[in-house]
Amino acid sequence: MTNDVLWLVRLGLDQGLFSRKHATAVRSEVGNDADIGTFAQRLVDAGYVEDVDTLEKIAGLAMNKGQKGPPSGDPFDDSGTEPPFAHTAAAAKVEAETKKSSAGPAPKFPFDTIGLLDGAALASAFRGLLRQTSDFGASDLHLSTGSRPFIRKSRALTFLSDYVLTADDALRLNTALLSDGQKKIFLDRKDYDCALALSGTDRYRVNLMFHKGGAAGSYRMVPDKVPSLSNLGFSAHLETIKKLLSYHNGLILITGPVGSGKTTTLAAMVDYLNSTRTDHIITVEDPIEVVQPAKGCNVTQREVGQHTKTFASALKGALREDPDVIIIGELRDLETIEMAITASETGHLVIGTMHTSDAATTLNRVLDVFPPGQLPQIRASVAESLRGIVCQRLLPDTKGGLTLACEILINNVAIQNLIREGKSQGLRNTMETGVREGMCLMDNVVLSLWQDRSITAETALANITNRVLRAKIS
Repeated sequence: MTNDVLWLVRLGLDQGLFSRKHATAVRSEVGNDADIGTFAQRLVDAGYVEDVDTLEKIAGLAMNKGQKGPPSGDPFDDSGTEPPFAHTAAAAKVEAETKKSSAGPAPKFPFDTIGLLDGAALASAFRGLLRQTSDFGASDLHLSTGSRPFIRKSRALTFLSDYVLTADDALRLNTALLSDGQKKIFLDRKDYDCALALSGTDRYRVNLMFHKGGAAGSYRMVPDKVPSLSNLGFSAHLETIKKLLSYHNGLILITGPVGSGKTTTLAAMVDYLNSTRTDHIITVEDPIEVVQPAKGCNVTQREVGQHTKTFASALKGALREDPDVIIIGELRDLETIEMAITASETGHLVIGTMHTSDAATTLNRVLDVFPPGQLPQIRASVAESLRGIVCQRLLPDTKGGLTLACEILINNVAIQNLIREGKSQGLRNTMETGVREGMCLMDNVVLSLWQDRSITAETALANITNRVLRAKIS
């Protein structure tokens, strides 16, 4: 075999992308003289590899390494250790369970000695607390006046100490890592959002505020690596989402309640576009959470407050900055929504998030912000520009973690007519008949999760509204 094919097999086995048995079967079919392209294509055609994007990346790396010589040892030799898992949904679940079991110890911090620490010592200790919280696998850390410090992990709250933070404790702790300028803004405005970076991989989304007792802070852990769409739980809907992301214009909406993983999904979509296209991507965020280094695309990330005054002003400027893709952290108001629709109509792919629970509610929220006199025009614009809506929730699973449930709307002629006519109540029936196009309803997805024993009956009943489906559970 050629050096680059040997490297492809070595890297693929190391990544768990396919098994040695699969590689050997392909070698017997294509022969020892096959080039890397033929070998890789046969892996896909035979169904041995599902993650084609990762295979393409590995193939590029294998060609570079192959120019310098073969890998040490024959990757086809079965005397070595076989990679434990094939690259399947089951493997991803096992890998996630392994990571969960290897989480670090619960965070510890001497909250009762805050008053004894000087500024530098407090800042150093607080950095350690944030890193411990992240290593433990928690999603959020909360430090509030008059309350015990607590974290959130897999939706459950856990107190870190019995010590109740005083007003002075909470203020000193929540401002320990702020610059003088940031601290002044917080004290003046009484509200402050920012991204906190302790290093290239330690990033946190921070919200600071004052309440009746004093200062409070919420710290959201930002993953150090952008997960793939498959790892997030979209495996069954991957082709539908990839089709949405293949468009070069139109509007895609990612929606869900607070804490449903919208930001992570958005980051995974940007990473997919960044890896598969050669475009100019502009993101507008508040604040910048996940840093997206340029791969195939040039990625320009702007933060509201630091780089631009508002989402709307950034969008207005983006139209003059030659973008191909515009990412909007949150569609909050009429001006931002109107600019997003305009951008999607003028040859740009626009992806934004909203705090809505299903497709029908999302469309109503988009349309209801406009004055009644504009509605006919806006309905026509949305009907033409909308590509799809992805609504998601994170549900507690039976293993103590979280699992994704989603609802997907794909715009077609029937959906367009319902939007133009303002008949959002008909969306549900149309989506049920659009399964072949990749559509799915949240109720059906939740029922499937219960049937697969991924979630409990109680969780399923709490997230299904259809009486017929509820009857199947109860």
